[in-house]
Amino acid sequence: MANSRRTFLTGAAGLAALGAMGTGLLGAAGNARAAMGKGPDALNLRTDGTYDTVELAKPAWTIGLMQTPVHTFEVSALKAGMQRNLKYLADAIDKACYYASPDLLFFHEFPLTGWRKWTRAEAQKMSIEIPGPETEVIAKKAREHNVWVVFGAYVRDPDWPGHVLSVTTIMDNTGKVVDKHWKARNVKGLFPGFELFTTTVHDVLDQYVEMYGRDAVLPVTRTPLGNLATSSTQREPELFRALAMKGAEVFLRTATGGFLPLDMQATSLYNGTYTAVVNNAISPDNGPFFEDPGSGGTALYGPDGSLIAEASSKHEQMVQGRIDIGALRARKRQPSIHMSLYKDVFDRYQEKYGPNLFSDYLPDTLEDAGRYLKDKSRWK
Repeated sequence: MANSRRTFLTGAAGLAALGAMGTGLLGAAGNARAAMGKGPDALNLRTDGTYDTVELAKPAWTIGLMQTPVHTFEVSALKAGMQRNLKYLADAIDKACYYASPDLLFFHEFPLTGWRKWTRAEAQKMSIEIPGPETEVIAKKAREHNVWVVFGAYVRDPDWPGHVLSVTTIMDNTGKVVDKHWKARNVKGLFPGFELFTTTVHDVLDQYVEMYGRDAVLPVTRTPLGNLATSSTQREPELFRALAMKGAEVFLRTATGGFLPLDMQATSLYNGTYTAVVNNAISPDNGPFFEDPGSGGTALYGPDGSLIAEASSKHEQMVQGRIDIGALRARKRQPSIHMSLYKDVFDRYQEKYGPNLFSDYLPDTLEDAGRYLKDKSRWK
C-alpha cells in the first residue's frame, strides 16, 4: 500500500494575475487575537445575521495555491534540511510572483519540515518559533513581492513549554504576523497502537481559553482581504459551520498527503464561502515515504460549491483563482439554520474524547500517546 503521511494518519481504509497592490495598501487586520495574546471571552457573534468586518482593500483579489513538494529529513540533518526547505519556500514565492501578481500565497501544512514518526523531543527540535529566523526569511519575501503568505508549521512556544503545536500562520504583505491559528483538534482512536501527540486547542481547551479568551477558540481573522479562517481539520462540518456563523468568508484549508474534495466543496456550498485547499505535490526524496501517495488535488471552490480552479496534475504548480470578496460580502449573511430543531441534541451529545487530555500529561512518543489515550474514550 502507498506509504504517505496522510494514508498513515487516515488509515488504510481511507478515513481519513491579477490585482497587484501598492505597497502597504492592505494595512493591518482587525481583531486578530488567536494565540496572539489575551482576547475577549465574549464571542464575536452577532444575532442579526450579520458579522464583523474591516474595510476591504479592493473588491476582488487573486489567491495563489502553492502545490509544492514535501521534503522530510532526520533530526541529525536538521540545519541542512531546514535551510533547504526554507530556501525552497522562498524560491517558490519568487517563482509565483515572477510573472503573476497574486495577493496571497497559500502553502500546505509542512513546507518547512514534512512529517515523520519523531519523538516529542525530536519534534520540538524540528519546530520553529514565531517570530523567528524562518519567519523573517518569509517576511522578507512578503515585503519584496507585496504579497500575503499563509503557511503551516510545527511550532514551539515559550508560553507552552514541552508542547508541539501545529500552527497555520497568516502573514501580511508588510511581513507582519497577523495571526497564528492552532489546529482545532486531532482525530483520536483511529490508529493501531499509536496516537498523535501534537497539542491542539481541544487538547488543552481550558488553559487555552484562560490564556487567549473564548473567542479565540474558533478564530476568524478579519483582514482587508476578507474574513479568513484556516484549518488542517477534515470531516468535521460543524467546525466550519461555527466559523461561518462567526463571519468566516474565506476558508484556507491545508492537507499533506490526501483529502476528500467533497469535504472541501461542501464547506463552500453549505456555508456560502470560498474554500481553498492546498495539498502537496509529488515529492521525490521524501525520506521513508513514496513520491506519490495522496498528492495533488489543490483547488479553490466558490460560495455555491462550484469549482473555480484546480491543479492540472499532481506535479508542483501554483493554482490561481479569483476571490470576488466585494460581491460576496454584499449579499453574505450567517448560515441560515434552524437551531431550535436540534440544539437539544447537540447539547446532550457526548464527545468520544473529552477536552484537556494533554493538560495533565504529554506523551513522549506516538506509541506513548497511544497507550495514554487507549482507555480515554467515553464511548463503548
